[in-house]
Amino acid sequence: MIKLLRNKKQVIFFLLAGTLSALVEIGSFKIFSVQFPRMISWEYNLYGIRYPLSNISSTSAGIFCNYFLSIWFVFERGKHSKKREFFYFILVSFLSTLVSLTLFQVFYNFVFEDNFDLIFYTLSPEMISKISAILLVAVLNYSVKKRIIFNG
Repeated sequence: MIKLLRNKKQVIFFLLAGTLSALVEIGSFKIFSVQFPRMISWEYNLYGIRYPLSNISSTSAGIFCNYFLSIWFVFERGKHSKKREFFYFILVSFLSTLVSLTLFQVFYNFVFEDNFDLIFYTLSPEMISKISAILLVAVLNYSVKKRIIFNG
């Protein structure tokens, strides 16, 4: 029973940490995707890749936020040293980033073509694509981080 409650608590904290990290990622993506194209002409479209620098920069901000929230609130330390644990976390996050960037491109180029009106805010196709990619990759991240990095 205690293990079940601990697992639910861990999932809740993972969702909260993920939500905060996603807000950092989405917020920074919004800022970067507006500012970077003004400074770098190829940012909007680099050989068919939309917003590459904005995506990488915002994803990196979300990863670092998620790492610190994960070690402070979500997972207990595993059998790895702090350096190795951080290396594994970054490696998994890097691979997840590649998946996320790919999903973003697929969603942006083929799935979400119109704005989505939420009455109080309108989501652009790039924002819907970013949010969708984050949600799909979050499930993968939790499983890998729990089982491999934090041994939990």
